[in-house]
Amino acid sequence: MKRRWTYRAYPTPAQAEHLAQTFGCCRLVYNGMLAARTAAFQRGERLTFVGTSAKLTSLKKDPDMAFLNDVSSVPLQQALRHLQTGFANFFAKRSAYPTFKKKGRTRDSATYTVSAFRFDRTAQRLTMAKMGVLQFANSRPVPSDPSTVTVSRHPSGRYYVSMVVEVKPVTRTKTGQSIGIDFGVSRLATLSNGETIPNAKHLFKKKDILARAQRRLARKTKGSNRRREQARRVARLHEKIADARKDGLHKLSTMLARRFDTIYVEDLNLRGMVKNHSLARSLSDASIGTAIRLIESKADTVVKIDRFFPSSKTCSVCGHLLASLSLSVRRWTCPQCGTDHDRDVNAARNILAVGETVSARGGGRRTLRASARKANPRRNVNHSRMKHKRVSS
Repeated sequence: MKRRWTYRAYPTPAQAEHLAQTFGCCRLVYNGMLAARTAAFQRGERLTFVGTSAKLTSLKKDPDMAFLNDVSSVPLQQALRHLQTGFANFFAKRSAYPTFKKKGRTRDSATYTVSAFRFDRTAQRLTMAKMGVLQFANSRPVPSDPSTVTVSRHPSGRYYVSMVVEVKPVTRTKTGQSIGIDFGVSRLATLSNGETIPNAKHLFKKKDILARAQRRLARKTKGSNRRREQARRVARLHEKIADARKDGLHKLSTMLARRFDTIYVEDLNLRGMVKNHSLARSLSDASIGTAIRLIESKADTVVKIDRFFPSSKTCSVCGHLLASLSLSVRRWTCPQCGTDHDRDVNAARNILAVGETVSARGGGRRTLRASARKANPRRNVNHSRMKHKRVSS
């Protein structure tokens, strides 16, 4: 299966200057073609990827745009493909309408295909078009020749290179164990066996330091060197918080994948949940969606149950359903059987019970790891979803 492996890159000053020019050209092409496609749509015309590619060819012949020829042509073509993907997702109602890229606001990136780079597996050396050898921290050997390479620069000033490589699926010993997981904010995860995973609250721990850094940034003169340097400090703080959060989620997902063969979770409407302004910051800091995606990519089988199932207010012992249960109530007693429930543990046990029932009847939604989908080679995406069927993993 294909995976994206990311490494820290260390370009030379000349390479950093060339990358800055490449990023700028990719942003110019993306924004220009987005404006052209929007204008064509408003006129009632249709401008496709082929049309934008032809426009790019004529644009590079313009004397005023001669600087586009100073960089590799591959990242410019890939910028058009990324724009096409954005429109395809928009028309499929998977995302909003594509927006313009702003300089310095987000991560800059340039994607290279096999015609624009060369990788020596023996020496683990990466050679980029019009740049030469790009040094990167080879923390783990690249197992195969990359199909694409993306060089990016974060607002913190760090450079990264990510490679799409072919890797062998990890084979784990079957444990015969299943688990239900209830995700939340007070606790990141509660397991049906009673175990709890605390929420590290990385953003909350750094919020005072981050607030001071942002106040200093607001006092700097726009366009000054001191403002740019302070903006980098703020970006580094955000990056440290994101790295700590990602490290914890990777450890959690790996632990669960090793211990349990089948994992049952709720199909949460996270996009709708963050619209609650009282919980938005805490939900984003917990990063429940990333945790579920990592579990899906590592575990053998992940089954998602219906998001509308009342797992918290249903007694896991007798099945009694409460009329209402406030979020502030963390423990409650079943009025029918008298069982004292921890809200999250009870929900996790209900998720496990409903998930096993749905699996036995052949319904619901299941996500299988790539190692369990050898019979269907078309499914080469790590997080693909499909209707639940009995498939040996």
